[in-house]
Amino acid sequence: MPVAVRPDTAVAVAPGVHWVGALDPAMRSFDIILRTANGTSYNAYVVRGSEGVAVIDTVKANFSADFFARLETVADYDKITVIVLNHLEPDHSGALPELLHRAPKARLYISHQAQTMLKGLLDWKTVKDRVVTVGTGDEVSLGDRTLRFLNTPYLHWPDTQCTWLEEEGVLFSGDFLGCHYCDPRLFNDAVGDFRFSFEYYYAHIMRPFREHVREALDLIEPLPLHVIAPAHGPILRDDPADYVRRYRALSSSSLHSINTKTLLVFYISAYGATRRMAEAVAAGAEESGEVRVSLYDIEGSEPQPFVDLIEEADALLFGSPTINGDAVKPVWDLLSSLTMVDVKGKLGAAFGSYGWSGEAVPMIEDRLRRLKLRVPVPGVKARLSPTEDEFAACRELGRQTALHLLGRAEHRTIDMASLA
Repeated sequence: MPVAVRPDTAVAVAPGVHWVGALDPAMRSFDIILRTANGTSYNAYVVRGSEGVAVIDTVKANFSADFFARLETVADYDKITVIVLNHLEPDHSGALPELLHRAPKARLYISHQAQTMLKGLLDWKTVKDRVVTVGTGDEVSLGDRTLRFLNTPYLHWPDTQCTWLEEEGVLFSGDFLGCHYCDPRLFNDAVGDFRFSFEYYYAHIMRPFREHVREALDLIEPLPLHVIAPAHGPILRDDPADYVRRYRALSSSSLHSINTKTLLVFYISAYGATRRMAEAVAAGAEESGEVRVSLYDIEGSEPQPFVDLIEEADALLFGSPTINGDAVKPVWDLLSSLTMVDVKGKLGAAFGSYGWSGEAVPMIEDRLRRLKLRVPVPGVKARLSPTEDEFAACRELGRQTALHLLGRAEHRTIDMASLA
């Protein structure tokens, strides 16, 4: 059985560095959408220097008692000169107001992007003179130890940063390179097998920002890493670079490179009408001969197998009948999966048949726009069995979307009165 960590015990991570976080083994969901079968930890750290003490991150508010009990075993409040928040989400900043009160000599170091968020957490007038905003390359000295900051935004909020302790080779990585996995043995070479949790966390938290992941890795890979100390999950002291390499692999394309533009058509059909519309859309998109078109019937399919395809594609078209005034559930399930990947700027479009009212197409278009896709070509609706004119409109939908991909679409003049 895992060895219990007492609530009043700090744990040594490196010379002069201690873990003073909290364990939450009963947590079963995080931010509503993440399953946490093994609970989670809220990792906070203390760095002791010859001329001051730094506290890096805090814990969720209702775990503050454990945090302060551990902190008090390795630091006096009047010796704390630096508080670093790598991320301001409440599970990391919950104990901050009380810590600022107990450590009156401390200054708070946050990223430039975090300042706006901090104003929503605290009474700004009472703390503004204690706040220092930092970016990549900025440093703060603790005498014989130096903390250097790395600006790593969108991992997974705009405010996120990492903090590097040069003398001990410890990277305090925030949510980056972490996971929701609670084990009181704390270190990656002592806990149970957490590989699933590590990759599950990447897929649901970091994957939508993989461009920013790669930029952060560019900063981290040259560092002589001895320990990676994330804000959640095991502390990585055994071969920490291996986890960096895994993030590099996860954030790289998992598909073979395709030089041509790619367009995916997903559809589901109740009586065959939407299927035939999808075939017409795909045929129109293929007319240029320069766009690779794929057609997928999603009836009975799980969204996950399509995620890699979607992330690498340039255009996504969705076909759905309207049933009970709505698009059908498999389409919404697939659209919901798009929050896991970066789809901003891709092209999108919708089409489908209907019997009474035809709400599915505009509802899908609205969802695509909210996901930051561009929807330059109006969707196509057909009542019951499509006419030849409606099939022609489907082919034109595919053709125009392909031309937009190739940068050859004709500029349209918009009648503003029509939008009123």
